[in-house]
Amino acid sequence: MLRVETVVLIVTAWLVATVNGAWWSAVGAGRAWSDPSNWLFMVAVFVALVALHFVLLGALSNRWTVRPLLTAIIIASAAAAYFMRTYAVMMDPTMIQNILKTDRREAGELLSWSMVMSVALWSALPVAFVWWVRIEHRPWLRSFFLRVGQMAGALVVAVLAVLVVSRDLTSMMRNQRELRYLITPGNYIYGLIGNLARGARDANTVREPVGTDAHIIRVAVAPQKPRVFVLVVGETVRAANFSLLGTYERPTTPELAKLDVIGFRNVTSCGTSTEVSVPCMFSQWGREDYDERRIRNSEGLLDVLSRAGYTVKWLDNQSGCKGVCKGEGVQYLKIDPKAYPDLCTSDECHDGVLVRQLQSELTQIKGDTVLVMHMMGNHGPAYFARYPGEFRRFTPDCQTAELRNCSREQVVNAYDNAVLYTDHVLAGIVGTLAQATTFDTAMVYVSDHGESLGENGLYLHGLPYSIAPSTQTHVPMISWISPSFAAAEGVDRNCMRAKADEPLSHDNLFHSVIGLLDVHTSVYKSERDIYEHCRNSKGAAFASN
Repeated sequence: MLRVETVVLIVTAWLVATVNGAWWSAVGAGRAWSDPSNWLFMVAVFVALVALHFVLLGALSNRWTVRPLLTAIIIASAAAAYFMRTYAVMMDPTMIQNILKTDRREAGELLSWSMVMSVALWSALPVAFVWWVRIEHRPWLRSFFLRVGQMAGALVVAVLAVLVVSRDLTSMMRNQRELRYLITPGNYIYGLIGNLARGARDANTVREPVGTDAHIIRVAVAPQKPRVFVLVVGETVRAANFSLLGTYERPTTPELAKLDVIGFRNVTSCGTSTEVSVPCMFSQWGREDYDERRIRNSEGLLDVLSRAGYTVKWLDNQSGCKGVCKGEGVQYLKIDPKAYPDLCTSDECHDGVLVRQLQSELTQIKGDTVLVMHMMGNHGPAYFARYPGEFRRFTPDCQTAELRNCSREQVVNAYDNAVLYTDHVLAGIVGTLAQATTFDTAMVYVSDHGESLGENGLYLHGLPYSIAPSTQTHVPMISWISPSFAAAEGVDRNCMRAKADEPLSHDNLFHSVIGLLDVHTSVYKSERDIYEHCRNSKGAAFASN
């Protein structure tokens, strides 16, 4: 028979010692273990972490809640440790946000027997202990005062432990602030509380209007055709493997290479995950003026275009628009797998459905229209599921979502096959638009973020932006403009090609689309418009600057 506090203390010590391999490895890196001060440092940090977690979990534990609470914490900690160990990710608030927003299909790809077995093995002993012991019953008033005293004592112990090694610890945490996201279970508890608090705070927030003065002023010479502009949002495609940009020897974009498209070679993403990048790239602020709450609670590019007079429609082959298409003037269409049985399974479609859907949309368009297509792209870790069998050109390719069971060469081959299929789909979109001669057509493609494929032991994406490698932030962006659109708008495509090496980012998207589509609004910034200096005639958007 044990007290609640004793059970919490034992489980907390177990968790700090056993599921924090990444933390202890980072903390111990470069230390000489022959030096007693380094042992003192490790012991002091261990004591401090146990004491702080004891306070956190002890505040929520009593004889009714302690068993289910600690069981959930143990299992969640084992799962977090598995993903951190397998993919070298960090459980920062953004990663927790990604987890909370993950749909059933995405979650299914991350679940595996190896993960289940790992979690079960790590959890079995402490969970059995939690349910085996008998919990001592005490009068509630006595229990309350004892709990308060013990938590106060734990805080004192934590402070003293930190003070013993304060110079070393504060220096390390100041220089490597991201290390705190390796401390389990504190990392995901902190992220979960923060995300839930933000969700509750923003639940009834009214979206801030943007571009309320937006309107179209066409400058083209009559007669004018309706415009169809397609914005393709890519998924998890990194610039390093996009051969159109000229830095990758393997031919992953052969079809685009034959077309009159412009590839921008030096583009950085706003974030390292879809949850961050998509809202950011559609906002007027972007990474330079980044304010996550304001971005999520404000209107964006699609609202401005709709208000100006464009018909705006989001065609989704992914997991939603992350809030950017919820404006009243924006239509949303989730691709129905049943409509394209040759390209879809029961719950997922290859991106070729977007070409088919575009062909269908073009038969119904009457006026100026913007179509946003959200691709499945290279969504990992199941890269092999992103392309049909005929695109297995780089082999052997990894045919499982458990990347640890494949060599790095197999992982890269599967990833490149997915890029190859993205190339095919984009070429299909361009070809469809080129044939739609009753419209002035144009397309812009940009990936939301990149991906790590084993470099320095890193896989997938989602690292904190400040420490993320360029493979997660360097993304491809391409532009295609039909001859009739270019002529009507005075766009010099040779001039655009000369801008291919300029440093660009997601921050340019909002203002470039507004400028290209002749939308007059005070929120437009010409310095962020990649088309500005390549137009022979200045459109309405330029008049506001």
